[in-house]
Amino acid sequence: MMDDQQFGVLRAQVEQWVRGPGELWAERIEETGEVPEQLWAELSDLGFLRIAAPEEYGGQGLGFARWMELMEIFSRSHGSIRMIVHVVNGIWRSMDGHADDEQRKRFVIPSITGEIKIAFTLTEPGNGTGADITTSVVREDETYYLSGRKHLITFGVRCDYYLLAARLEGSTGKNGTVALLVPRDAPGVTVEDTSNTMGVVGTDHASLTFDRTPVPVDHRLGAEGEGLDVFLGGFLTPSRISVAMSCVGLATRAQQLAVDYARNRVTFGKALTQRQAIQFMLAENAADIEAARQLVLHAARRFEAGEADASLQSSMAKMHAVTMLTAVTDKALQVHGGLGYWKSQKIERVYRDARAQRFEEGTNEIQKTVVFRELLQLAAASEGQTR
Repeated sequence: MMDDQQFGVLRAQVEQWVRGPGELWAERIEETGEVPEQLWAELSDLGFLRIAAPEEYGGQGLGFARWMELMEIFSRSHGSIRMIVHVVNGIWRSMDGHADDEQRKRFVIPSITGEIKIAFTLTEPGNGTGADITTSVVREDETYYLSGRKHLITFGVRCDYYLLAARLEGSTGKNGTVALLVPRDAPGVTVEDTSNTMGVVGTDHASLTFDRTPVPVDHRLGAEGEGLDVFLGGFLTPSRISVAMSCVGLATRAQQLAVDYARNRVTFGKALTQRQAIQFMLAENAADIEAARQLVLHAARRFEAGEADASLQSSMAKMHAVTMLTAVTDKALQVHGGLGYWKSQKIERVYRDARAQRFEEGTNEIQKTVVFRELLQLAAASEGQTR
């Protein structure tokens, strides 16, 4: 485990990169609409894509709560930079809990060291993102044949493998699900580039169609029936915490821009910071950001400790942080007045990027459903203990 001094050095390195090279990359991405492989290579060479992975896998072994402190800093940068760092530092975790030794060598460790890219592939166009998935497989000897559709798949164009959720044909519910590592170039895979998004410019997204795509059985993580365990427990709980912290980081960036603008903008002989309406906006933002930060860190510590309420805490953190980010970025844009609507202002990009957080890893409506379900389970358990 990294000690306080080592963490301080790493934190300073991340802050320096985000303020310097990271900002130059952000400008380039906005100009070109693309994230070049050179950026992926730079992030990998700096070790930023394996900060949270175990040292024995080639990572830096940083604890999850501490990793979230760095996630906040990365999230002050461009949305696509944050997306790369967020996904690569998390997707190994969902695989590792269900991988055997051979799969760990073939998929988990190479994804950490940057040799391969893996895209999280759950969402479908015709239904939700849980036990109602319809993409299916038929097993013939030692091969699954995969058919169905997926969409909104981040890095679905440039990846090497899809970490994909499917179900055994004819099954229903959670118990029929499987998690497969599907090669990007496998027969029967059709990839449609759908990367033209409002914000998080440059991150590639894809819609996918599978037509009896052959997938070796040894590419399955865990047993048949454990597919959703790989996705929902192994990835979504920590990922929701990470997205929540991304909201904190992006809100902090919006607040910085608003404060700087208010200090320098003069109207009718006074700086905006001398006007009470602006003072109140910025004061409310500061309090809301700090409240969200502490809730996210609490959720991170609960997950790191393996506590039973980690899923509840992650959804509460994500739900609250998204609401906070929406309010903070709206006020920050308002402080900029009409000028904030122009692309020449950095707040314009922050405002667009912020909108993506409202659906990433589940909308707030989904988070509320999860929180309520967990609350009922806690109430039932408490009632049982008192009898």
